[in-house]
Amino acid sequence: MTTLEGCHCRGDGGQNYNNSILYNILKNDSLATTEEPTSQPQHRKQHQAIKVPSCASLSSSCSSASSSSSRLELRQQQACSCGSSPRRGSLRSPQVTCKAASAVLVKTLRFVKNVQCFRELPEDDQLLLVRNGWAPLLVLGLAQDRVDFETMETAEPSMLQRILTSGCVSQGGLMDREVEREQSAGTPGVSLADIQGIKAFLKKCWGLDISTKEYAYLKGAVLFNSDLPGLCYVNYIQSLRREAHQALNEHVKLIHRDDTTRFAKLLIALAMLMAISPPVVAQLFFKPIIGAVNMEEVLLEMFYGK
Repeated sequence: MTTLEGCHCRGDGGQNYNNSILYNILKNDSLATTEEPTSQPQHRKQHQAIKVPSCASLSSSCSSASSSSSRLELRQQQACSCGSSPRRGSLRSPQVTCKAASAVLVKTLRFVKNVQCFRELPEDDQLLLVRNGWAPLLVLGLAQDRVDFETMETAEPSMLQRILTSGCVSQGGLMDREVEREQSAGTPGVSLADIQGIKAFLKKCWGLDISTKEYAYLKGAVLFNSDLPGLCYVNYIQSLRREAHQALNEHVKLIHRDDTTRFAKLLIALAMLMAISPPVVAQLFFKPIIGAVNMEEVLLEMFYGK
């Protein structure tokens, strides 16, 4: 089993954040290809203790953002009284958008593979983190590369049309549930509410004009998700996630001293990102080109060459 003794970014008390992996990956020339080509101004590093915001303030910001987001999503996804399905949409230019999304996915996986602490985790933990984090990391990469896309509403047969054309009606006069699920799985496009959620996140990021360093710290916070069941090094991964939040907060305080709400705004954007469904991302950005794809197999092939 891979040991973690040689890693300098452990979550122990008194660690030096200037020597942590989340700082080193930004200085590593080999990672330059994974970031935007635009140059960022160099700032003098401050060798001072990081002041961590209280857990209560972070929890309050995240909970209020999640609450409002949940209420909005509930209103958007409520079906009308006639029982019709939510409106759906698809990419207007699937060839162009899917190609851009695939390029971002390659860059994202390359970024993850260059994080030393990630490589030192057991392979089972690596697979869990990639399998559960690829979608938000991809959408975050779309925001960083400013990949925009247009959609169009897709025509979806009504419940009555599906009943009449399928002929699969139960004794109660309703379509068999298993048949309905199969037909829903083959319905083109995704919910317009889901598309609006992705676009709202992109707009939020572009409005904040997030820097390369901030994107790197956000990627660390997304990648090291210690809430996943089945992880072996839960405490270690939790410390890496905490470090990403702390480093982001310290960077914001240093660069945006006059904007006291920026860190909270970034946490709101992070909550919006984590609310995006991975199956929606797969169906919107990959299914139009490669069909019903098993993203786990694609990730294994791209990441491990298996």
